[in-house]
Amino acid sequence: MTIDNALAPGENTGPQEPVAAPVALPASTVRWLRAALRTTRPRQWPKNLLVFAAPLAAASLGRNDGFGYALVAMFAFACASAAVYFINDVVDVERDRRHPVKRNRPIASGILPERHAVVLAVVAAAVAVSAGVVIREPLLVAWASLYLCSSFLYSFKLKHVPFVEMLLVASGFLLRVLGGAAATHVRLSIWFLLVCSLGALGVAVAKRYTELTSLGEEAVRHRPAMRLYRPGMLRVVQLLVGVGMLATYLMWAASETPPAKPWHLLSALPLAAALVRFGALTARRSVRPVEDLIMRDAIMLCFEAAWLVLFCVGLYVE
Repeated sequence: MTIDNALAPGENTGPQEPVAAPVALPASTVRWLRAALRTTRPRQWPKNLLVFAAPLAAASLGRNDGFGYALVAMFAFACASAAVYFINDVVDVERDRRHPVKRNRPIASGILPERHAVVLAVVAAAVAVSAGVVIREPLLVAWASLYLCSSFLYSFKLKHVPFVEMLLVASGFLLRVLGGAAATHVRLSIWFLLVCSLGALGVAVAKRYTELTSLGEEAVRHRPAMRLYRPGMLRVVQLLVGVGMLATYLMWAASETPPAKPWHLLSALPLAAALVRFGALTARRSVRPVEDLIMRDAIMLCFEAAWLVLFCVGLYVE
């Protein structure tokens, strides 16, 4: 005999446990979150890997759990750069609306309200400084704070001062390197600092060159500091900085110990090829960010990979 458990039509089964409906964020909230994330420039996040430059060059994490401390430094600068992007886009909102690409940024397009961006910037800056406090590393606090201060000065005033603004852009790269060294307790050599400084300056000059050649007269309206820049001058500076970077790299490699010395000297070849490729890419008129030329060009990535392999072999060869 079988029992039919089906309910009869209209049968009351008594009180039932409520079934929780799946929680879905409102479309406006999802849109806001995406806008906030876009404003932090996810494509720029790889720059924060520079905190690992000092440990990599020294072939040592410098202290127990050094990798974890380096991750903290990377997180600190990721938050600091996010704070700077929020404020920068608020300050530049009117100029961005006249730019062929930047007018699509969340704040310029109105998706992310300006007051929300300011609040997010304050929170991100506080987290960035707190990261160094949490691991009790005063130097990391100092470098992150200096990055925030110099970047905010850049956003509000110094971006309009020719040449000074390029130096400040370059300093952002170098401060990441210093922050990673501070967090891991790795000592930096003078040659290493020179190579990093010249490399950062070369990127800053290339950014202005591509902006000037791609936008023409509009570049000055968008960035008043461009009024004193000339494409030929910037091109020469970029060439000289690249040659200087390669020369200091060779000096560093020549000062290495015998087992590593030949490998590091050899690694200068793909580095030189990468610099030549970078120069060729920046010569093209394009509104794409310079960082995309470094991280998204297949040939460039091959040269970078070849350099990294030879560099690492030199570090660990016996």
